[in-house]
Amino acid sequence: MKFDYIIIGAGSAGCVLANRLTENSINKVAVFEAGNQSDIWKVKMPLALLYTMHDPKYNWKYYSEPEPYLNNRKLFCPRGKMIGGCSAHNGMVFVRGNRNDYERWESFGLKSWSYDNILPYFKKIENWSGGENQYRGSFGLLPVNQSRNSNPLFSAFLNASSEAGHKINPDMNGESQEGFGMFDTTIHNGERASVAKYYLNPAKSRKNLNIFSNSFVEKIIFDGKKAIGIEVKIKNKVEKIYAEKELILSGGSINSPQLLMLSGIGNANHLKDKGINVIHDLKGVGKNLQDHLETYIMQECKTPNTLYTYTKLIPKMLAGIQWFLSKSGPCSQSYLEAGGFAKSSPDRKIPNIQFHFFPSFVINHGLVNPTSHGYQLHASPNHPKSRGSITLNSSNPYDYPKIKFNYLEDEDDLRQTRECIHIARKILSQPSLAKHAGKEIGPGSDKQSDDELNEYIRSNAETAYHPCGTCKMGMDEMAVVDENLKVKGIKNLRVVDASVMPEIPSANLNAPTLMIAEKASDIILNN
Repeated sequence: MKFDYIIIGAGSAGCVLANRLTENSINKVAVFEAGNQSDIWKVKMPLALLYTMHDPKYNWKYYSEPEPYLNNRKLFCPRGKMIGGCSAHNGMVFVRGNRNDYERWESFGLKSWSYDNILPYFKKIENWSGGENQYRGSFGLLPVNQSRNSNPLFSAFLNASSEAGHKINPDMNGESQEGFGMFDTTIHNGERASVAKYYLNPAKSRKNLNIFSNSFVEKIIFDGKKAIGIEVKIKNKVEKIYAEKELILSGGSINSPQLLMLSGIGNANHLKDKGINVIHDLKGVGKNLQDHLETYIMQECKTPNTLYTYTKLIPKMLAGIQWFLSKSGPCSQSYLEAGGFAKSSPDRKIPNIQFHFFPSFVINHGLVNPTSHGYQLHASPNHPKSRGSITLNSSNPYDYPKIKFNYLEDEDDLRQTRECIHIARKILSQPSLAKHAGKEIGPGSDKQSDDELNEYIRSNAETAYHPCGTCKMGMDEMAVVDENLKVKGIKNLRVVDASVMPEIPSANLNAPTLMIAEKASDIILNN
């Protein structure tokens, strides 16, 4: 089989590319996805996100190596393994990032990735419920809606944020990011608005698009330093499939560097150590791994307004029936919609901390039900300085790679995380939350010193599920792709996903990943 373009991975970026590259019927495109179809109720129901997060049929369910600065804990690192990728199992929060994030990218010599240059692509994505304006789009393929969640804890939290000195921001994707409010969501008519549904599904009927699910790409095939095809296992048979124009790797921040290394592109010494023939020595592959590390500030709730109610059999069944019948009720929302961005000190140029308010306790990524009513603030520094890596365990493509984030390796990351706790405590102690507020469960009101907070953070902090940066775009010797997302030193091969981010943005990563894919589509098609 031969195609013009081969896209490896049908996650958020791959779905966008598949749609845009097949708009011209001349282009023959194939998409290969290791996972399954995602047209199931577990994906569609917003409140059911934990079902796919813990299901190996739909999730890679990675774990990090023991993290040396988190008391050697192995952290859960879920990644979507299905059509739609992480857009089919994320928290559905749509945040673009701060203007300054992309000005930083521009400062690395990536002039075409300045805020002014990428803003049109953010607008192109959106069919925003607030309508078209200078910063927002309303003609895009993806429904992006302002949250209308009426849970009384959300209004109490936002009032408390205001009382603590933070401004209320009606649109954190607009002119200014700073402040607290209700986040935009990719929830539409009571269902998850995945990228598979709104980008890939409309293109499925095109004769020039071929989609292969349950197809595991084992290796990229090269002719010298030119990528020409893939070896892919389909129905237990390994086939060679060729690309006439380009291969586009959209496997995500874990799988993309893994496949490059398995195929012979990466640090030569590491590849030789694993018995892999070196095609091109590219030292940055798998390096520069970044993520947002969240700490939970947890408080008992004296009113029955939390999701603890729906851990009980009868309320859970009634909520489920309501959703299946009318796509309404508690199951039609994610409950991650309230939060904001704050500066930990007045001398900060931009907000350096993001908060999510959640009206329940989250225990072990939702595997364990809470035993009481409660709520929590998820708080994370936006720009961690610590860097980790993806390396190979072996040359076997079915062996999971080694993931090491090195969270809190940099002392400033730990200091900023402590500041998160102080800001959160101030918000949660305000009058508007008084009638709801019980005792502080985490860290606990008795934990006040730096050492006590450090220990709480090291023992309890968790991933915000935002890994990126492992095939970074740039001009320096550790860059993997250039400004046009071409793999350096290799012909006909690009990477288009969150791995190309040189620095993590102040955002949940789905919106920036879609922006990268929209812009990449224009670059590839010379638009």
